[in-house]
Amino acid sequence: MRALTYHSAHDVQVDTVPDPILQEADDIILRITATAICGSDLHLYRGKVPAMKEGDILGHEFMGIVEDAGPGVTTLAKGDRVVVPFVIACGSCFFCQRQLFSACETTNPDRGAIMNKKGLRSGAAMFGYTHLYGGMPGGQAEYVRVPKANVGPIRIPDALDDEQVLFLSDILPTGYQAVLNAKVGPGDSLAIYGAGPVGLMAAACARMMGVETIFMVDHNGYRLDFARQAYGVIPVNFDEVDAAEFIVANTASRGVDGVVDAIGFEAKGSALETALTAVKLEGSSGAALRQCIAAVRRGGVVSVPGVYAGFIHGFLFGDAFDKGIGFRMGQTHVQRFMPELLEFIGQGKLRPEAIITHRLPLEQAADGYRIFDKKEEECRKVILRPG
Repeated sequence: MRALTYHSAHDVQVDTVPDPILQEADDIILRITATAICGSDLHLYRGKVPAMKEGDILGHEFMGIVEDAGPGVTTLAKGDRVVVPFVIACGSCFFCQRQLFSACETTNPDRGAIMNKKGLRSGAAMFGYTHLYGGMPGGQAEYVRVPKANVGPIRIPDALDDEQVLFLSDILPTGYQAVLNAKVGPGDSLAIYGAGPVGLMAAACARMMGVETIFMVDHNGYRLDFARQAYGVIPVNFDEVDAAEFIVANTASRGVDGVVDAIGFEAKGSALETALTAVKLEGSSGAALRQCIAAVRRGGVVSVPGVYAGFIHGFLFGDAFDKGIGFRMGQTHVQRFMPELLEFIGQGKLRPEAIITHRLPLEQAADGYRIFDKKEEECRKVILRPG
């Protein structure tokens, strides 16, 4: 089959690789009909996340048709059209029983990204996302093996096309969980740092949930313009103003009720942070988090769907303590939210496909990565189709 494989930083190629096969009784083999490039994929593409190996198949946002199923698969059948969550969860461990699917303690045999484990087990495996998360082949391919198929994939009604539902795999539930974690609702205010795909999905979900005032912080004008037109946000360009100061000044000098950090560790930091990162004394930029702490009101919540790794300089924990704020963060418990989000899409309350700007064949996936990475052609989201 053909699949997009990692070779080195900024070098991904569509290669011919062996077809996947059933390995466990509850596996399925999925023929991919649509897949997408995620902002998290760019961390791998840029060489910012360790434990990638040459030949690894990328991609964790995908859907398709069940081509084959093991004898232990009881919830799906050949021919079913499904979306697959990026988190691989067993459904029965301590955490899965509590619907904390991204914390599943059985699917990832590797060490995970925890630096100070103290004997803790790793969290869930993920598709196409380094050997820290299980080294599972991803879905930017013609076919993929899906383990634990009784737990993750969700059937899609024929009335909905691929583009309407593809983002159930990651960015839509990630944006939704981020807003829920921010503890905001009707009449509240929210600031979203980062107008990439997750930030845009968070804005869509916040608007659906009745959040009254939404600030969107970025420096890409075309993304801010889209967010303003599509979701009625107040755009804040951090190249032009101090975003947190602007937000506080426009919320009766209190700050917003909740903040979503949809940027993560690749936020542009200070010269000191850049130097510390270069010599491996720091793993992540704290620039976005410092802004979030400054922008949220006392007693508010900072919600972090953006990926972080390693040590952070200048976390300003004293400010967080003084303001009495809370933090909620982590990988998304996708399986928990897929059914209700599918209903919202079917009811027309959410239109996640609105953010798509580029549709390419799988064979042009490397071009898609370059365009998305460089933000060329006013790119917001790239989807790929095999065949």
